[in-house]
Amino acid sequence: MFGKPQWFRRRKYGGWGLAPATWQGWVYIGIFLIPFAIFQVFPIWSDSLRIGVTIGWITLLIIDVLHIMMSLNNDERETKIEAFAERNAAWAMVGTIVVGILYQIIKSGFSKTIEIDWFLVATLFVGVVVKAISNIVYDRKSL
Repeated sequence: MFGKPQWFRRRKYGGWGLAPATWQGWVYIGIFLIPFAIFQVFPIWSDSLRIGVTIGWITLLIIDVLHIMMSLNNDERETKIEAFAERNAAWAMVGTIVVGILYQIIKSGFSKTIEIDWFLVATLFVGVVVKAISNIVYDRKSL
């Protein structure tokens, strides 16, 4: 769309997403962020207009970034490294969520009230469902 894949590289050490690889990548970020920041700083516009523009702006940015990420050329080694890193990050997040739920259960037991964050439980449940569906789909495909 607007950004070009050659302006960016896969973010390896600071989370997910893209990192600028050239000066054009930095200009792209500036062109997206500076007008948006100016629009948000000056309270000239109504709240409904600001919300609408914000939703549209973020949607456009997400679509463009996803397009860039899908267009990045990774060799086989980079693809494997990214897959292992994603797997390790997912396991670390699952472990952290499980520890958090166990802490809440123990704390609830001592206070004799149920204080469990059901959003965390739902997150684990969704993860189990996605993994099961993925296993079913990939078992039927020839990889």
